[in-house]
Amino acid sequence: MSDPDRERDSIFDILIVDDTIENIRFLSDFLTEQNYQVRKAINGKTALKTIAVSPPDLILLDVRMPDMNGYEVCQQLKSDPQTRGIPIIFLSAADEQEDKKMGFRVGGVDYITKPFQLEEVFIRVQLQLTIKTLQNRLDYCHQQLQATTQALKVAQQQLKVCQREDFLPQYNQED
Repeated sequence: MSDPDRERDSIFDILIVDDTIENIRFLSDFLTEQNYQVRKAINGKTALKTIAVSPPDLILLDVRMPDMNGYEVCQQLKSDPQTRGIPIIFLSAADEQEDKKMGFRVGGVDYITKPFQLEEVFIRVQLQLTIKTLQNRLDYCHQQLQATTQALKVAQQQLKVCQREDFLPQYNQED
């Protein structure tokens, strides 16, 4: 894993998945103005193919789409070790508690109901990307700590070998 502080020189990449072109255009224009790189998919299957080629930093995912709904897309992404860490924010006109609960059950990190306010979307996107960045830093530090611990164990073993009697100079007990 590379150092996340060095990686963040690039712009965050957001994938918008919605079967309504107007929603995609509206969100895309706004997020692009906020200096995000934005990609688009008009259905779940296209989204999965796009993500397989190049995983985004965050996904804004419509729930109700033909053929494959957002919950199904999310479940597939969360079942794959390569994509399970991508934060998914659901966007939906479905405002029932059961819809929201389902979004969280399948692995979504947030749920925004339509019609949405752009500032609210922006703040929630920023929050999730901040959490993701901090998680990446924590993972990196954990890996560094594990490597250091392993190196210390090796050094400790080498020290034990060097301390064995046959490697130490023989001293006369009478001296």
